[in-house]
Amino acid sequence: MGDSENKRNLNLTRLAACALWIVAWQAASLLIGSKILLASPLDTLRALVSVVTSERFLPIVWYSFSHVASGFLAAFALGVVLGFVAARHPVVRELLTPVVLAFKSIPVACIVVLLLIWVGSREVSRIAVFLMAFPALYLATVEGLGQVDHKIEEMLGLFGVGFPRRLLAHTWPSLLPYLMATSRNACGMAWKAGVAAELIGAPLGSIGERVYQSKILLETADLFAWTVIVVAVSYACEQAFLWVLRATGPLSLRLSVPRGGGRRTQFPPAPIELAGATIGHGDVAVARGVDLALAAGERGILTDASGAGKTTLLHTCAGLLPVLEGQAHAPHELSMVFQETRLIEAMTAEQNVLLIGAGGCSLEEVSALLAKLLPPEVLGRPVSELSGGQRRRVEIARALAHPSSAVLLDEPFSSLDDEAHRNAARFVLDRLEGRTLLVASHAPEDEELLAARHLSLS
Repeated sequence: MGDSENKRNLNLTRLAACALWIVAWQAASLLIGSKILLASPLDTLRALVSVVTSERFLPIVWYSFSHVASGFLAAFALGVVLGFVAARHPVVRELLTPVVLAFKSIPVACIVVLLLIWVGSREVSRIAVFLMAFPALYLATVEGLGQVDHKIEEMLGLFGVGFPRRLLAHTWPSLLPYLMATSRNACGMAWKAGVAAELIGAPLGSIGERVYQSKILLETADLFAWTVIVVAVSYACEQAFLWVLRATGPLSLRLSVPRGGGRRTQFPPAPIELAGATIGHGDVAVARGVDLALAAGERGILTDASGAGKTTLLHTCAGLLPVLEGQAHAPHELSMVFQETRLIEAMTAEQNVLLIGAGGCSLEEVSALLAKLLPPEVLGRPVSELSGGQRRRVEIARALAHPSSAVLLDEPFSSLDDEAHRNAARFVLDRLEGRTLLVASHAPEDEELLAARHLSLS
């Protein structure tokens, strides 16, 4: 059964469910026998047609829409901005916590009554919507930013990707699912809060004022009609906002990628040296007394056993970990292949390379570069759809395309078969361009394939 047929069956099921409830509504109306207590579906439909065709309909809907939409958008913007600030500065988060919790807990009716005293009925719905939506959007932003993959952030920082591009390429797409889920609920709640505030304040020309008048005049059918209108407009606003929000994901990825084609930065090769170094994580030492020296342009390979500290050493050389004792000197302009995969999953292979290429390569040049390692048909696909070996080759191409003085490779040929392994090693040598190379590997043949000097942590 295809997707289109499944969707059609789902729509038919929903229509049948709606029809069932309308029949139940009609039966309950006949049973009660009072239009004041429960208007029938037909009476509600007549009232709906009358309301929608009246001259005052559009101005009334526009009044409520403008107040609800502006309040919600203000809450969204401030919630996201303050969420970013709070995620970065714990002091700000602690200062905002009591206010956010208060906004979450105070009943809408109490807020509306206070606002009526302070600002009057004309602005009460806008502010009520803002106060209702802000806490949820702020908390979603803080939570989403707390879940952003710090290893990807670390990789982008190593490759010198600036904050604006990191925000567009990784942070915003990572945050987007949290904002989408929260907005799906907050949009509907905004209309509920807005209309409730209008119902209490009864500003002239609003949906809430019309609902209040229907209640006073016991026009139950009109009350139902305006309720249907609120539900329809709320749903339309929700879908429109979610569509726009969803579209920002692919857009931010495209905007994050430099157009390329500029002048490629050239850095001279630089040495890598460690003298009497103790390396490790935090206060835990992994290896002590490490002495390692690679001259500018030299190639070296570490083949120590697992757990000896090869990855820790490379991270120390890259400046990702501080040296615990002794001295470590490495160039600032580095490129690296990490032991684990660190790619922007929603980007294509070309976009992943262009993102860190400092604008020095065009799309055509990157495609030609990747074609030496990957089948042409996979180049335009998101890397999340590629195999482990193909993803590894994207990372190798990215490291070699990035302008640097030295290249660090941590198990660069893992998950590659023998032919792909040899081809990738030739690619590294072809694209090294005289830069210093330090490799950590478990494959004995890599020393010969890369023409590298054997090094050891012991």
